[in-house]
Amino acid sequence: MEPLEFLRARFDAGLAWVHYPEGLGGLGAPRALQPAVDRRFADAGAPTNHPERNAIGLGMAAPTIAAFGTDEQKRRFLRPLWTGEELWCQLFSEPGAGSDLAALATRAVRDGDAWTVDGQKVWTSMAHEARWAIIVTRTDPDVPKHRGMTYFVCDMTAPGVEVRPLRQLTGEAEFNEVFLTGVRIPDEHRLGDVGQGWQVATTTLMNERVAIGGHAAPRESGMIGVVAALWRDRPELRTPGLHDALMRAWVETEAARLTGERLRQQLTAGRPGPEGSGVKLAFARLNQEVSGLELDVLGEDGLRYDDWTMRRPTEVDFTRRSPGYRYLRAKGNSIEGGTSEILRNIIAERVLGLPGEIRVDKDVPWKDLPK
Repeated sequence: MEPLEFLRARFDAGLAWVHYPEGLGGLGAPRALQPAVDRRFADAGAPTNHPERNAIGLGMAAPTIAAFGTDEQKRRFLRPLWTGEELWCQLFSEPGAGSDLAALATRAVRDGDAWTVDGQKVWTSMAHEARWAIIVTRTDPDVPKHRGMTYFVCDMTAPGVEVRPLRQLTGEAEFNEVFLTGVRIPDEHRLGDVGQGWQVATTTLMNERVAIGGHAAPRESGMIGVVAALWRDRPELRTPGLHDALMRAWVETEAARLTGERLRQQLTAGRPGPEGSGVKLAFARLNQEVSGLELDVLGEDGLRYDDWTMRRPTEVDFTRRSPGYRYLRAKGNSIEGGTSEILRNIIAERVLGLPGEIRVDKDVPWKDLPK
């Protein structure tokens, strides 16, 4: 059987997301059964839907559509999303609204049964490959910023959508900036109510942080596994100081991995909460520290950089690239998926219950805020 035919059959059998409703890729079963289902398919050599190419669709768009989409939206989008027939991207950040997403300025104006969208989005992974995008827009500038937003599904092939590459420190253009000029989005592609965009976006962001930092992983996987293998294979590079640094990094990585595992077990009881911010925060810090440790172990060999060719990759793979690439690419981990500074605020206020920061713009209409 062709891989795509098999994936469609698996979805229709309810074995894509077993905790989703019947007819939408699931069986209404407990989420905890999903790993067992995935293992059985993997052991049988079944084709995969290449989740590394559609991480935004699977980890962010799908749970948001499942939570806020209409029945028709769920039927239209979830099946080709899961099978990988349609890739997704996320149009959230803007040049003037990165960490403060609620300050976004991309406007959507109602025009009959559709909306006309104008604005600019930035740091958009997979925009050059995506068929669809989840997008948050400003629909009412006369109310405070969190209350005047509306969430849509945007057709990336629609007239007026322009994607430009953003070349990064690594030499590649994994990210993009997206310009929207008079883009028409039908109202039937709206997710949630008009003005409910912040609540819908929060669901996306909570899932994003779990997707980035909370995936299942065996011991010594990822960056720490690369450095541990280097340590074992190159004994001539070892020093007592590096040994101490490696042991500290190994223990912290293992603690973070076990914390992520506990979070995944908690997810079986409901939707992801703010705790996912802690896992993502730890992931970013450790990735940067461990990639730097690898260069310390390599010494002058770590100064080499294999290739600075301009490419537009469709996935990010730390483990199969050079040490220099890993070190440079890890710098983005503390920005993408929510900056580490913002995540610390979320942890402080929503997990630890500490007093919130003073926000003078909380009740000010968006149009009156300094731009």
